[in-house]
Amino acid sequence: MEKVYKTMRNTGVLNIVIGSVILAAGVAVGVMAIISGAVLLKRKSEITF
Repeated sequence: MEKVYKTMRNTGVLNIVIGSVILAAGVAVGVMAIISGAVLLKRKSEITF
C-alpha cells in the first residue's frame, strides 16, 4: 500500500512542477507579445505597404 501512496505523491509533485513551468512560459509569451505589439504601434508611421 505504501508504494501506491509514494507513486501518487510523485505524480502530484510532477503535476505541480509541470503546471508551474507552463504558467511561467505562458506569462513569458504574453509579455513578449505585448512588447512586440508596442513596438509595432510605435513604428506604425514607418510601415508602408
